[in-house]
Amino acid sequence: MTISKAAETEIISALFFSAAEQMRRTLVRTAFNAVIYEVLDFGISIADAEGRMVAEAAGITSFIGGNDYALKMLIQNMDMASLRPGDVVILNYPYWNSAHMSDALLMAPVFVDGDAIDMFLCVRAHWLDLGAKDPGYVIDSTNIHQEGLILPGVRIIKEGKLDADLWKVLEANSRLPEAIRGDFGAQVACLRTGEASVRDIYRKFGRERVLAAIEAFFIHADEKSRQALQHLPKGAWSAEEWLDDDGVSERMIKMAVDVTITDDRMTVDYNRSDPIVPGPVNVPFGATISMAKTYFKFLTSPDTPSNHGNFMALDVRADPGNLFHAVYPSSTYMPWTHMVAFELIAKALAPAIDWLPMASGGDEPGFMAIGRHHRTGKSYVISNNEGIGWGATYRHDGATALQHPSTSTVRNTPIEVLERQANLFHEGLELIPNSGGKGRYRGGLGVRRAVRMVGETEIISMKKKSKTGGWGLEGGQPSPVQNHMVLWPDEAREKRVGMYRAVLKENERFVNYSAGGSGWGDPAVRDPGAAAYDIANGYVDPAASPIEPVKVETYAKS
Repeated sequence: MTISKAAETEIISALFFSAAEQMRRTLVRTAFNAVIYEVLDFGISIADAEGRMVAEAAGITSFIGGNDYALKMLIQNMDMASLRPGDVVILNYPYWNSAHMSDALLMAPVFVDGDAIDMFLCVRAHWLDLGAKDPGYVIDSTNIHQEGLILPGVRIIKEGKLDADLWKVLEANSRLPEAIRGDFGAQVACLRTGEASVRDIYRKFGRERVLAAIEAFFIHADEKSRQALQHLPKGAWSAEEWLDDDGVSERMIKMAVDVTITDDRMTVDYNRSDPIVPGPVNVPFGATISMAKTYFKFLTSPDTPSNHGNFMALDVRADPGNLFHAVYPSSTYMPWTHMVAFELIAKALAPAIDWLPMASGGDEPGFMAIGRHHRTGKSYVISNNEGIGWGATYRHDGATALQHPSTSTVRNTPIEVLERQANLFHEGLELIPNSGGKGRYRGGLGVRRAVRMVGETEIISMKKKSKTGGWGLEGGQPSPVQNHMVLWPDEAREKRVGMYRAVLKENERFVNYSAGGSGWGDPAVRDPGAAAYDIANGYVDPAASPIEPVKVETYAKS
C-alpha cells in the first residue's frame, strides 16, 4: 500500500503532536505539586536538530513557542557535541529560559541510530522552591541572586545516570526537597515518553521521509500565516498600558507596543516601554517573544497546532535593557508584566479589527498560601489562579469567571485541594453582580472568594493591575471592579492591596476580587431580552449599591 506525500506529511505531523500529548499526559499523571497536575503550569515541545519547534502540547497559553528561545540559547552556549544518549540538561537562567527562576526546563537530546542529535525534547514546569530569598513568589527582589539557585544549562543526568552530587546541591537549596524531587522525576518521565515516541516515528518512516515531512509542514504553516496576514488591515498601530509598580517603589510602569502589519509580515515592537526597573517585573526576552507569538497565532492560525512555520512571518523587538528584554543582573521573578501586557497587541489592533475582543479583567489576580499545615506540620506552598471576566466582542457577551487569556488553557486549583493541603477554609466563592462592563454586549463577570485561616498562613496577593481598569470599544464600558484583595475585612485594620505579602493568623480572613471584562457598544441599545436575562440570573442586580466605575479611556473606531 502506498500513500501520497501530502497524506504522509499529515500523518507524521499528527504523530509528532500525539507524541507531545503523550508527554503531557505523563507529566500530569506523575507530577507532585498541584500547580502542575491541576493548574497545568508547564510547557512541552519537540524540536528538530536545528532547534525549530516541530510540535508542542497544551500548557500555559502564553508559553506557546516559549521553549524555542531557551533551546536556541542552549545550542549557542553549550557544547552540543558533548551530549550523549540518555543525557538531560537543566536550565532556569531566566535570560535564556523565557521564564522566571522557578520554571525549571529539562532538555533531552534524541539520538535515533547514530552519534548525531536528531531531535530535542523540552519540558518546562513550575517548581515550588529553588532557594529564593522568600518562600513562594519573590515580590520585591532587586537582582537575580535573590531569586534562587541559578542553573545555566548543565547536565543533571549523564548517559542515563543522575548526577548525585549536583542533585544534593539542588535539594540543599530547596525548602521543599520532596516536592522538587517528585516534579523532577515527573519531567524526566515525560522526556522518556517523548523519546520512545520519536524513535518510533523514525523507525516507521525513516530519517529521510521524516525530515522531508517536517520541512513540508513548516512551509505549509508559514503559507497559512502569510495568507491570513493578507486579509488583515495594513498599517501601524500603538497602545499603552500601566503596571501598578515594580514591588520596590510605588511608581507605575509604562508598557507600550507598536504593531505593524504588511502583506507578508507582522512586527511587534516594545521599545517605547520603560527601561528595566529595580523590582522583579522585568521580562526575559524569550517570554516577550512567546507573548507575541501567542497573539500572532490567534490572529493568523488559531485552528491548527503550533510549529516553527507558524511564526516565520513574525518579528519581535525589544532592545536589551528594555522592560521587555531583561539583562543580567535584573530581577525577573514576577511574570505579571507578561500577563498585564498580553492584551496590548489587541488594544492596539481592536479599533481596526472588528472581531477582536475588548479588554478582559486585566491580569491573573490569584493568591498563594505558604506555611505549615495545622494538622500534619508539613510545609506547603500552594497557589490559585483566579478566574476573571473576559471582554465582549461585536457579536456576543464576554465569558464569565475564566482564566486570564494569557493562561486560558490552565485551570484554577480546586477548593478541595486548597483546603486539604493548606490552612484555608472557604466561606464563599461567587460571581460579582454588576462586575461586567456595560455595553450592547456585556463584559463577563469577575469572582469574589472569601477565605478564613484555620492555622497561621502567609498569603501573597498576586495582581499587578489593581490601579487601572480595562478598555471598551464603540461606547462599551470597562468593569467597575478592579483586581484586588481585602485583608482582615470588616476589621479596623482592613486593608485593600494589589501585590502584597502578609501573615494571617488562625480565624483571620481575606477576600479576593477579580475584575470583569469590558463591554462593546452603547449600553443603551442592549437587547431588552438580554438585559432581562441578566437580572433573572443575578448577573446584574439593579438594587445593589452602585460600584464607582474605573476612570479609563474607551476607544471609538477611527
